[in-house]
Order: sequence, then structure tokens, then C-alpha cells
Amino acid sequence: MTKLLQQVMEKLQQLPPYQQDAIATLILAELEDDENWETSFAATTDEQWERMAEITLKEIANGETVSLEEIFPSQT
Repeated sequence: MTKLLQQVMEKLQQLPPYQQDAIATLILAELEDDENWETSFAATTDEQWERMAEITLKEIANGETVSLEEIFPSQT
């Protein structure tokens, strides 16, 4: 176990059981989601990646996308 994870565990042990369970539920859900993404990515074929790239490039060319700056404007 890493030092950082040990610090987290120490903090969690200080919380009431209902909060420990709530945080544990979130962590387990996140780990499961990561596993699902890994499985999906591993199962994606080169042809599927190429098709997704084609679709994306077509959407960009057709002006069907927005820039990241529009979504996340600069804070400066």
C-alpha cells in the first residue's frame, strides 16, 4: 500500500461508519467504471478506431463541434 493510500485509510478510520461506507461505495464504483473502460478499449478494433476518427474529422469539417475554449473559457 502506498503512503498516500495509508494516509487516506487513516483519515477514513476517523469517520463514522456511514461516511466510511459512502466513500467506499464511491471508490468501488469508480474502480468498476475503470475496469469497464479498460475492457471496452481493449476490445476496440483498429477498424473501429479508424471509423471513429473518420466520423470525428467529418464533424470537425462540417462545423459540428465547438472548441475547448468555448467550453472552458480562459480564466485570464
